[in-house]
Amino acid sequence: MRSKSKILFLFSFLLILLSSFVSRTYAINEKDGGGYLAFAEQMPQPIGGLAAIYKKITYPEIAKQAGVEGKVYVVAFIDENGTVNDVKVLKGIGAGCDEAAVNAIKATKFKPAKNKGKPVKVKFSLAITFKLK
Repeated sequence: MRSKSKILFLFSFLLILLSSFVSRTYAINEKDGGGYLAFAEQMPQPIGGLAAIYKKITYPEIAKQAGVEGKVYVVAFIDENGTVNDVKVLKGIGAGCDEAAVNAIKATKFKPAKNKGKPVKVKFSLAITFKLK
């Protein structure tokens, strides 16, 4: 009988812990995402392709001098009109490269994402590569 009550107690504890984690994760996602979908049938595309974003990037002088290279991972929040409302850096490399990537993406217009032919708001992940020649 004792082992059954221990198992029941442990199971109840794990269930409470799991439900707490799920509700906290949902609250974080709602705060950060605010109605933006994680994906759509047709994802947004930068007008002019990725080349349009790269043309808007100026390699920061301090990054050049320090020899900083790498990828800046970002998530862009794109609305139904293809306008970038916000950009968050997920993983940066510093030396001004993160800011240069964010500014270039914010200055880019996108073809909006679509679900069933209707424009929708989407979170769009990108990796911008900084490489010295």
